[in-house]
Amino acid sequence: MARKKLVLGKRRKPIRKKRRNRFQEQAKCRFCREKVHEVDYKDVPVLAKLTTQQGKIFSRKRSGNCAKHQRSAQRAIKRARFLALIPYVS
Repeated sequence: MARKKLVLGKRRKPIRKKRRNRFQEQAKCRFCREKVHEVDYKDVPVLAKLTTQQGKIFSRKRSGNCAKHQRSAQRAIKRARFLALIPYVS
């Protein structure tokens, strides 16, 4: 039987995994709660909350939207960009 040599003076620390709770899950998406059927491209403050400072669209997980409203929001953001209501890049 092969035995491992003990190295004196060195301690091995147990490996600890850090848990990160980045996003809090909500019961429903904000548009489902407000019973919105289609996200409006003219509603610039709402669309600004769904984008980063750089102009990127937040993911579903980050924004908390359901699939239907995420697609609707994505369409609305792209339309608002095209009409110059919100910038492509900040």
